[in-house]
Amino acid sequence: MVIDFQAQGIDITRLKEPAIHTFNQIQPHGILIVLAEPDLTILQISSNAIATFGIAAEQMLQRPLSEFIDLFQLERIQTGLTATEDLDIINPVKLWVRKKGDEYSVFDGVFHRNIEGFLILELEPALAQENIPFLSFYHLARASINRLEETSNLREFCQIIVQEVRNVTGFDRVMLYKFDNDGHGSVIAEEKLDSMEPYLGLHFPESDIPRPARKLFASNWIRLIPDSRCEPVTLVPAINPISKEPTELTNSILRSAAACHFEYLHNMGVGASLTISLIKDQKLWGLIACHHQTPMYVSYELRKACEFLGRMVFSEIASREETEDFAYRRQLAYVQSALVEYMSQEENFVDGLIKHKPNLLNLADAQGAAICFGNTCTTIGKTPVAEDLNFLVQWLKNNVQEEVFYTDSLAQVYPDAERFKHVASGLLAIPISKRNYVLWFRPEVIQTVNWGGDPHNAYELNQENGLRLCPRKSFQLWQETVSLTSLPWKQVEIKAALELRKAIVNIVLRQADELAQLAADLERSNAELKKFAYVASHDLQEPLNQVANYVQLLEMRYQSQLDADAKEFINFAVEGVSLMQTLIDDVLAYSKVEMQGVEFELTEVDTALDRALGNLRQRITESGAKISRDPLPTVMADSTQLMQLFQNLIGNAIKFRSDKPLEIHISAQRQEEDEWLFAVRDNGMGIEPQFSDRIFVIFQRLHPRDEYPGTGMGLAICKKIVECHRGRIWVESQLGAGATFYFTLPVGGRDRERRNGRKAQNDLFGRGQ
Repeated sequence: MVIDFQAQGIDITRLKEPAIHTFNQIQPHGILIVLAEPDLTILQISSNAIATFGIAAEQMLQRPLSEFIDLFQLERIQTGLTATEDLDIINPVKLWVRKKGDEYSVFDGVFHRNIEGFLILELEPALAQENIPFLSFYHLARASINRLEETSNLREFCQIIVQEVRNVTGFDRVMLYKFDNDGHGSVIAEEKLDSMEPYLGLHFPESDIPRPARKLFASNWIRLIPDSRCEPVTLVPAINPISKEPTELTNSILRSAAACHFEYLHNMGVGASLTISLIKDQKLWGLIACHHQTPMYVSYELRKACEFLGRMVFSEIASREETEDFAYRRQLAYVQSALVEYMSQEENFVDGLIKHKPNLLNLADAQGAAICFGNTCTTIGKTPVAEDLNFLVQWLKNNVQEEVFYTDSLAQVYPDAERFKHVASGLLAIPISKRNYVLWFRPEVIQTVNWGGDPHNAYELNQENGLRLCPRKSFQLWQETVSLTSLPWKQVEIKAALELRKAIVNIVLRQADELAQLAADLERSNAELKKFAYVASHDLQEPLNQVANYVQLLEMRYQSQLDADAKEFINFAVEGVSLMQTLIDDVLAYSKVEMQGVEFELTEVDTALDRALGNLRQRITESGAKISRDPLPTVMADSTQLMQLFQNLIGNAIKFRSDKPLEIHISAQRQEEDEWLFAVRDNGMGIEPQFSDRIFVIFQRLHPRDEYPGTGMGLAICKKIVECHRGRIWVESQLGAGATFYFTLPVGGRDRERRNGRKAQNDLFGRGQ
């Protein structure tokens, strides 16, 4: 009975990826023995041992191997086992296994140690009592190499490989199967009987060779199943008596396959199979898969010869792949070198990636690219819109940990990408830091893919005789039109992107060091200027007081001798001194904003406002101003500076009032998670919008001093106070329509901003990489 496993909530991944390396079953054509060293005591043995040794497997446990193997041979084997770590040097060994009496059987013995350290001996019937002579194997390999040297075309080369392997092994079908980046594979070369259905050019889903099987293929380079309909035999006992766990059999040549794989072979009409792994850069690149319609045994020596042939010819495949990409790699190397040079010359490295030729697009043959750095995405070519880019970067940040991410079907992993498939069905992304990315895009390309059977129904879940997977029964051509997919990214393009990432990180780090040094110099210079302003302003107070005192004393003593002009001149001098003292007081207030060294603390804004209103009580009374407020929050701030901020803003509103009764309203609104927005609104004379920035500049005035007295420092001090609290201040106004002064204060004040600044720096130049 076939059931809907999704509706039943069944863990399909566990069924697709069983722990086949710990199966306690082997194929029945050989015998497996687990031994304890150094005495070679039998810990486990396959249950079919009775047919060879004449006694039950249970009776052989905990007995030395010497009781069953020719003693002279065994002594030589033990010497080899202790003399080398690489047991392939002694494999295979011809072993005469003693039955009851004087009867012997000849076996090929293969030793290996598993990752747990147990010695494993596997016995297979010897087809001949002598090993294949080296010269015979040399001629076998040489004949294949001669044919391979005659072609330079990679496809023809792969075809010759499968022809030669079929000649050597005699299998009915031999295929060269290559894995794609997404795990599924395709047949790129095939040699077979004319009567067999062709698989050349067909794709096969990832589930046909699940991850545990691929991992085993990468560890054990050759795999034989001589009879796909055999009945597996178990190990006795099933659990290793020392480890108390099933024995690990990754490198076993006899280990039984999963039941699903046997059924898969039956559905393909395969009676025997031989698989040779092709490894590139420590990863499984592909397989040479040999199929026979009836059971077929291949000796260990011939299998090793095929393995050697596979390794040798595959090194040539890898070399020819590199050769075919050589011109393109050289082109990308030139582009990469040019980009690094451009980035080094520009003040902003982003300009170096997009302003020149070649540019960022040329590094990965992309139709669009984006550099998302800070809160800005700079684009070139055809890309998603800014909003989509921001969401995509956020998704990458939350879901991708690798130093490079690439896909030719972005919508499969990020469904929102479907709406911009026409520009970005393919994505190649490198993180410069945890929050900053360089992205390349490729548009959708509609393709037709030929599959060996329906990939969407690659298996079924069957509950007969226990819950298990059943593979599909048909492998006939099944065509699929694939959308939401771009042309795939080549490995050479991915490597080029990674190299560019290193260059960008180095340049950003260098620029960060330069900026940090510049910031330190500016901070030191600013500190000296502030100190000078404070000291100079403070020291000017005494001589100014003396000038004012002596001028007034001069007027008092010589009043009768002074004419009207002299008295007017003395008044000018006194007014000038008074103005100078006011300027000095404002400069002192301005310089003190960041010199007080006060740690911010929880401050009730209402309290600071009340203090400001108290200081302005007389001016408020004289102006008849009506002041109202909304409920105000508690923030992290310096209470004195906050009081001064409100005092200056409200005093400014009183000074520049209109003929209408003056109304001033103070409000606050929570803007974001860590920010408050305050507003001081009046119905005064207002200002023209073109002067909205100028009024915050030190000593800047919009009106004559005799019309509106003052130094032009009040709003500059407000700006300094707000910036000291890591906020912003601005005005919105129209002439004759009043003005609203807005300013923000972070909820956490300066301390929160310092923490965020340190975190951002760590993200960019530390853990974020």
